[in-house]
Amino acid sequence: MTRARAAVGAVVALAAALALGGCGMGSITSGLGTSVLGGSSGSSTGVSEQELIAAAKAGGDGAAVVSGGDSQPGCPRFVTWPRDSYITIYEPGRVGDGLAIMHRGEITKTARECHTNGAQVTVKYGFSGRILLGPRGNSGPISLPINVFVTDAKRERITTDKLRVDASVAVENPIGYFSAVREVTFEVPEGSRPGEFEVYVGFDRNTPNAG
Repeated sequence: MTRARAAVGAVVALAAALALGGCGMGSITSGLGTSVLGGSSGSSTGVSEQELIAAAKAGGDGAAVVSGGDSQPGCPRFVTWPRDSYITIYEPGRVGDGLAIMHRGEITKTARECHTNGAQVTVKYGFSGRILLGPRGNSGPISLPINVFVTDAKRERITTDKLRVDASVAVENPIGYFSAVREVTFEVPEGSRPGEFEVYVGFDRNTPNAG
C-alpha cells in the first residue's frame, strides 16, 4: 500500500471512528468521561482495567462502568479535567490542520471507589479510552502522557501523579484501546469533608505538536 493510499484510508477510518463516537471531524471532542460512583468503605466495586477496557470497546462516552449506584455520596468525585479528555497530535508545524493529524487520544470511561480510615481517604480510580490513527499517522505503538491530580475545596492542587497510556494502531486496525487503574491517598484536614475534594484526569497538553 502506498503512503497516499494509506493516508486516505486513515482519514476514512478516523472520520468513521469519530462519527461512531458521536462527533465529526469539525468537532472532534468525543465525550467527557463520567464519574462512576460506587463502593463502600472496605469493599470493592470491581474497578479493574479489564472492565474499563471492555467498556471502552463497547462504545459510547462516559457510560457507567461499575453498577451499584453511589453508596458513598460524600467521597471525592473522579472526573476528566475540562478539555483534557482528548488530545490530538499533528505533524510538526501543522497543528490544527485536519489533514496533518497523526493520532488522537480520548478518555471515554471513568470509575472510582472510595475507602476511608479516619481522616485518610484512598480513592481507587480507573479510566479507559482509545487512540485513533490519523491520516499522517504511522502504524505501531503509541504512548500518550496523562496527568492525575487532587484538588481541595478551594480548587487548589494537593497532590499530582503522571503516567502514560499505550496502544497499538495500524492502517488495517486504526483504533487501539487503553486502560489504567491506580490509587491515590490523602489527608482530609479537620473541618473539611471528603466530598469537597475531587480527583481529575486528563491528557498532558504540553506534549509536542498537541492541539
